[in-house]
Amino acid sequence: MKIITINQKYLSFCQNIKNIFEETQNSIHKARNEIKIVEQEPRNFVIKSFKIPHIINKIAYTFFRSSKAEKSYINSLKIMNFVPKPIAYIETKKNALLHESYFISEHFAYDFTIREPLTHKEFKHKNEIYQAFAQFTNELHNQGIKHLDYSPGNILIKKEDQIYIFKIIDINRMQFKTLNKQERLENFSKLWATDEDLSIIIKEYAKINHIDEKEALLIALKASQKHKDKKNFKKRLKGKKVVD
Repeated sequence: MKIITINQKYLSFCQNIKNIFEETQNSIHKARNEIKIVEQEPRNFVIKSFKIPHIINKIAYTFFRSSKAEKSYINSLKIMNFVPKPIAYIETKKNALLHESYFISEHFAYDFTIREPLTHKEFKHKNEIYQAFAQFTNELHNQGIKHLDYSPGNILIKKEDQIYIFKIIDINRMQFKTLNKQERLENFSKLWATDEDLSIIIKEYAKINHIDEKEALLIALKASQKHKDKKNFKKRLKGKKVVD
């Protein structure tokens, strides 16, 4: 078992990760990977258990590239101000190849994700949230941070003393570099926002960055529609319901 932790006081917790995860009932997401909230005084933790990779990826993750758990941990350390506090990552091997892997972070008690205002027409204070979100995204971009899955479920929001606090999750796929205008504006494309909602966000983002508003809207809305068309094309091929 490989354990890398931010503090050795979490070592015993990490060593028992498999039993803790299996015994915990509070699962908040279960698909390819599973995420559970674990109550441990004085704070709660989020444990993400990654799907056991197939044989080719087992070899790749063992010998040639970092596992998703390791990437999540390393990336979190790079951008501590923008993510829930990272605690550790754990890897186990079977037949000398990567088998199970976990990423642990502190639980961020968010009130909602960006999905709620994007999908509920009557959501309160939408404009304020969108403007704050544009400012948060600008901070990310100014720090050279590009989240490659900047989608609604990965953007957590907590309102505290009339201020919106944002955190990003699912950060094993990131780029760290200086972003040009095109890259910045296209980074909003996976929000699956209506043109109306996305326009509010982009107008605020353009104002902050002194970008021509019409040009910014053209780039962002085009990228958003391109993403929707791509996803919907794949859904049609699979006979799934399409949402424009």
